[in-house]
Amino acid sequence: MNATEKRTYISILIIAVIISSIMGGLAGFFAADSVARSQSFLDHFEQVLKERFPENNSQLSNTGEQASIIKVIEKSSPAVVSIIVSKNLTKADSQILVPDFLRQFMGDQFFDGSQGQDKQDNEKREIGGGSGFIVSSDGLVVTNKHVVEDADAEYTIVLTDGKKYAAKVLARDPLNDLAVLKIDADNLPTLPLGSSASLKPGQEVIAIGNALGEFSNTVSTGVISGLSRSITAFEGMGFDSEQLNGLIQTDASINPGNSGGPLLNTDGAVIGINVSVAQNAQNIGFAIPIDQVKNTIDNVRQNGRLIRAWLGVRYIVITPEIAAANKLSKDYGAWVIRGIGNAQPAVIKNSPADKAGILEKDIILEAGGKKINEDDSLAKIVAEAKPGDHLKIKLLREGKEKEISILLEEIKQ
Repeated sequence: MNATEKRTYISILIIAVIISSIMGGLAGFFAADSVARSQSFLDHFEQVLKERFPENNSQLSNTGEQASIIKVIEKSSPAVVSIIVSKNLTKADSQILVPDFLRQFMGDQFFDGSQGQDKQDNEKREIGGGSGFIVSSDGLVVTNKHVVEDADAEYTIVLTDGKKYAAKVLARDPLNDLAVLKIDADNLPTLPLGSSASLKPGQEVIAIGNALGEFSNTVSTGVISGLSRSITAFEGMGFDSEQLNGLIQTDASINPGNSGGPLLNTDGAVIGINVSVAQNAQNIGFAIPIDQVKNTIDNVRQNGRLIRAWLGVRYIVITPEIAAANKLSKDYGAWVIRGIGNAQPAVIKNSPADKAGILEKDIILEAGGKKINEDDSLAKIVAEAKPGDHLKIKLLREGKEKEISILLEEIKQ
């Protein structure tokens, strides 16, 4: 809008205010009929302004949307927490090099021991951190498993008001990179769990977390860029890799330290848990759909720990591309193989799979009567079963199909 148009627009607004005042005064004199005519005039006048100056419509609309988002943030932020990871380290421990991908995602300051500074033996130091959110007023906190995966570390929850609580890890769920913690507190603010079943690309979302491990309750907004994404998290460098499927992709900035924080819809309900950012890319972040982890949260809420069956194999889901590249005879199924650099065994010793005779390079074609593919993964099928169940498996070994039954056991925490 140029200067002339601006003056015209302001003049029209002034006239509108004057006319509105006059009409309002007359309305009191001429009673209800005049009120109706006055309102009709103002409605018509507003429509004329919108048609004459359309660029102002989006500004007014954006202002309303921003106010709505601000309200959501103000209401939700108190239930978002920072998680501090502490551990007793010797001087030698403090000089361990940290992989760049972990440094980028968790924040440099949490790994300052890797700078080679001299430290006293057995000094407690902050070695990591992340975000989380409260799901029950009595202190249940949800975050990512990789944030609290060190069984020898101590974890502290920091609320937005600065209060700190020692946290106990009740459950670590490697299937969904989820962890549930407990702090001794009451009357805490909570976040409602929404649904991820009907999400659509383009839908607005809000990410809140402990950015860079330093700036608590950092907020970013964006849209859902894609659904049903698959990534391999924390691969290589001697660290275990995790295949995460069915993820939400978003362009909302998921900064280092935001891991474990909530991804909210514009109603303030949790639709995902921020888990990762794409390396060497901008505005590509991922979140675990909340529907994938509700059962785990309810399981821990009811039992005080995670009761889940496990199989004990490492595998990759076979696609036509993987089958062609590796000259496999099947283009679907779960291919039981070792991890990178043989760091992870294909079959865990003394696991249910090991006891049932599953071998490395077996291709599991079906489990529980379901064909193994990207939609029905082996991990998903096992997660739906219970400890003590017998899971029927159809597999391919050296060109021959074979059926076996596996007695599932409770996963060890």
